[in-house]
Amino acid sequence: MKKGLKTLLAIALVAGTITTGAVPGAEVATAAAATSSSAKIFGYSDPAAGRTYIPIRVLSTFAGAKVNAAQDASKLEIVKGNKKIVLHIGKKKAEVDGKKAKIDAAPFAYDGVTYVPLGFAAQHLGLNVKWHESTSSMRIASGGQSMDLPIIARGSLTDKPVTYRQQVFYSGGAAFRANIVTVQLMHPRVSLDAAFAHNKAGTVQNLKWIASENYAYAAINATYFDAYSSALYRAPYGYLVSKGNMKFVNGGSNLTVFAYDQNHMTRLIPGLKFGQAYAAGQVEGAVQAGPLLVQNGVVAVNAPREGFRDPAILRGQAARSAIGITRNHELIMVTTPRASMPQLARIMKQAGAYQAMNLDGGASSGLYMNGKYITKPGRPVSNALLVKVKK
Repeated sequence: MKKGLKTLLAIALVAGTITTGAVPGAEVATAAAATSSSAKIFGYSDPAAGRTYIPIRVLSTFAGAKVNAAQDASKLEIVKGNKKIVLHIGKKKAEVDGKKAKIDAAPFAYDGVTYVPLGFAAQHLGLNVKWHESTSSMRIASGGQSMDLPIIARGSLTDKPVTYRQQVFYSGGAAFRANIVTVQLMHPRVSLDAAFAHNKAGTVQNLKWIASENYAYAAINATYFDAYSSALYRAPYGYLVSKGNMKFVNGGSNLTVFAYDQNHMTRLIPGLKFGQAYAAGQVEGAVQAGPLLVQNGVVAVNAPREGFRDPAILRGQAARSAIGITRNHELIMVTTPRASMPQLARIMKQAGAYQAMNLDGGASSGLYMNGKYITKPGRPVSNALLVKVKK
């Protein structure tokens, strides 16, 4: 953490805009609350056919329909009000109120979950649907409630939810070697978390110990902190949310926040709008750093707009850490030994990020996976974004 950003945030501290504690928020009726569970809820797309499928659970717990399955699991009976729909698993066959109905795609079962064609469900159950390109999600509304359902390509989940690769990227005639850990966010064995060193704000610890003490399979350093202070309390400079609980609040900065909800639906949120997202129930975990690097697939670096004044951020080259989100809901965690912010943004775009942001860098830059460092930090760090994998 360099002097310029330290000064910026010190001013906010004096003004009383950075505090620790919970962010108050109104209760909002959301599908996430109605379906609270460790299991993620997401849909599938079939790009070749131009169709989207949603889990039957959305209809039973969100859309207010009752679902009855046949004993042989060959068909489903969906009842909402006076309407009765019968679907046949694996067949383009349906009945609505006892009459044959056209259905363009067959429902299917995968990993214990039944998926039905969204278009058919929306037509006959009165759902309003809207595609959101920036988050690769479908907004589904019914009965005064709405939810953002992450959508991934059918068949894209693999038996290796976390993978590593090293790749060389080119920007402005220069070559940049980067370490990349890719995480399938919708994989049933994957979960995210954020943690402070020693599980306490204001302390520092080796990245690998933060990871191991929290049973993480992979980890990357996250928010800025008072790295050069000799004080006992090493102040972090950003929001950190874990398991829905606000661990640290930075209310006076517009630095970008990486946030995810219970379904691992991810968002990059301007710092001054983060409290609103948290109050709306959209945040299960979060870390704040910045600047924003890629937005909707376009390089979008504007560090001064987020409040950065540090020359090391604005113009300098240094070791960097960054995270990105692909259009297929994959998290990519990246470290590179030396890059400017524009160069880092182009690296992230080439690596496949549709949205991306910078994390704390320099000697803090570190990446850990499966018990060992991929990139070893040059100092203990304040906090980390963690990836956990169930066996």
